[in-house]
Amino acid sequence: LGSANLVVAETTVKGRPVLILDGERAQLVIDLKGGSIASFHLNSHGVNPLEWGRERADLGPSAMGHFLCLDRWASVSQAEAANGMPGHGEASAVEWRVLRGPESRDGFIEAEMTASLPLAGFEVRRLIRLAVDRAFFAVREEVENTGKLGRIYNMVQHPTIGPPFLDETTVVDANARKGYMAYSPMPNPEKPTVFWPEARKLASGEEVDMRYLKDDDDPTNAGYSFDTEYAWITASTANKGLLIGYIWKTAEYPWLNIWRSSKEGNPIARGLEFGTTSLPLTPEALVAKGKIFDIPLFEFIDAGQTIAKDYAAFLFEVPSGYEGTEQVAHDDGRLIVRPRGTRSDRGRALDAVDGDIDRADADLVMEISGLFID
Repeated sequence: LGSANLVVAETTVKGRPVLILDGERAQLVIDLKGGSIASFHLNSHGVNPLEWGRERADLGPSAMGHFLCLDRWASVSQAEAANGMPGHGEASAVEWRVLRGPESRDGFIEAEMTASLPLAGFEVRRLIRLAVDRAFFAVREEVENTGKLGRIYNMVQHPTIGPPFLDETTVVDANARKGYMAYSPMPNPEKPTVFWPEARKLASGEEVDMRYLKDDDDPTNAGYSFDTEYAWITASTANKGLLIGYIWKTAEYPWLNIWRSSKEGNPIARGLEFGTTSLPLTPEALVAKGKIFDIPLFEFIDAGQTIAKDYAAFLFEVPSGYEGTEQVAHDDGRLIVRPRGTRSDRGRALDAVDGDIDRADADLVMEISGLFID
């Protein structure tokens, strides 16, 4: 099995069954009661950016860290709620089963798991691969409609960062473009339209920079679109020396949703969410609205159809002067994170996995041949 320390497929942490993928550089922990990616951290660092939700979880299925929203995002109708459908759907409210792994294959530690969503009539299967010697993982999720009829649905990835990684200095960057405040009144919540990182307070209309969260989380939710083939988002906290990021195809997940929450003047959660919708309302409202910025607010899956979607995530150590991310790119087998405010002549690039971090204006580079699972 190579040099990685592969932990048995299922173990228990604080009374909860988990699946652990343990690489040389990073560790990935999946909570099997809800399927959440509960931890993704550097072995040398210890700080888990996805530290959110575990403190309120009992011994049953629960959403924490990075969880999957399926077959919906946010609201349910009164009738659906009465029938037992939870907000954000069933994926984080059911138990997941390990099908195989962890096992070493072609420089990755991989595992496969599945869950049944009885109310939705869906089966979801996840293949997850952690690089043995890099702080990088890729996920492919396949959703099958096992029902006899086609239907609308939504699928949203819900990575959530929390303290101690999250504080008032944390900076969120993305290549998003046109956006709106998700809880602006219907029928035209996209008015006023804003452009990343701008948003507007719902109470006063005052302009807000969504890269930051200090003591005021108005607006709590804003949705943004993209005009590029690939989308990315990063969150960096320089005083923790750490950055987490995600990259995905906009054809699969066209929307970015930024959720912010504070308590007693301190940030307690930031959602770096990406998915097939940006409007956190009931299915009836989604159908009535249809599109925003000419981008659909839901998808259709036919009876017996299977739909697959991919994303990847990564960690970098960053210097104390890191001010945020200007660009994320994959070029010639390298994942490149370009810091904000860099000079045109940056000199040598730094490999954040193997090299020393001593310049805030140098690219962060990771050798990764392919971003997504073939």
